[in-house]
Amino acid sequence: MSELLTFDEGRVALELARKAITEYLNSKKVIEPEGLSPIFDENRGVFVTLNNRIGSQKELRGCIGRPYPVMPLGEAIIISAINAATDDPRFNPVTIEELKEISIEVTVLTTPYRLEVDPEKLPGEIVVGRHGLIVQKGPYAGLLLPQVAVEHGFDAGRFLDQTCLKAGLYPDAWLESDTEVYAFEGQIFHEE
Repeated sequence: MSELLTFDEGRVALELARKAITEYLNSKKVIEPEGLSPIFDENRGVFVTLNNRIGSQKELRGCIGRPYPVMPLGEAIIISAINAATDDPRFNPVTIEELKEISIEVTVLTTPYRLEVDPEKLPGEIVVGRHGLIVQKGPYAGLLLPQVAVEHGFDAGRFLDQTCLKAGLYPDAWLESDTEVYAFEGQIFHEE
């Protein structure tokens, strides 16, 4: 597993995401990841999630990321934050006025690995709250972050079903031999 971020590095990740969105919404400029600790130069997977704050509840407002470590973490946070605010096809772009009502969550991922067991044994390989999932079958792919299972009260089987649905597949597609299931872990940082 990759080195974990410290609490302070997590705070920096959140500040970087907010600054990237603010700057982009104000001027259409993409900021540079400057003056960050060396961990931000490592290639990491990351997702940036935006939530509307409604009292004590939160409502998804955008979530985009990179599941695989294809670029330095600092750069991946900036691009993912901007994409979550402006390019999530499920939502209209975030406005600068709206941004102050949005809380940001950054999830830094470990590299996904394929679960190599018989399909019916998959639920036993998944630790709810610890693992996120990727399901792939042919051209279809879906990903759910570890916190999704906890927030919705899913057990491992239901989490697999929901990840298949996210991929545009039938819920029990994970039981088919040509479906690939990957697990990863995420270190979650969120604004209070």
